Amino acid sequence: MERNLRSFLELLSHYVDYDFEATDWETVAVAVEKTDDKQADGWYLYPLIGAAHGVEVRFARSVGSEELSVTVNGPMTTELELRADTLLSAFATC
Repeated sequence: MERNLRSFLELLSHYVDYDFEATDWETVAVAVEKTDDKQADGWYLYPLIGAAHGVEVRFARSVGSEELSVTVNGPMTTELELRADTLLSAFATC
């Protein structure tokens, strides 16, 4: 859900050791409004490059609803992949 995006990004940032700040959220909040999951070029990519890991988060709105499609890509350890999957599952049901 779109309302969970900030919390999702803050937690994922913690796991990659990236300091997700207010300016990060401002950038994402503006970008998410312009996304559309039905368009190939309608997705927004936001990199989270931390001291421990680096991932790319792609997301797009389902226009007309509060649903948001999200993917996390990049070189991940088994632990980080499990954490990212858990966050995706948890925030999808809230």
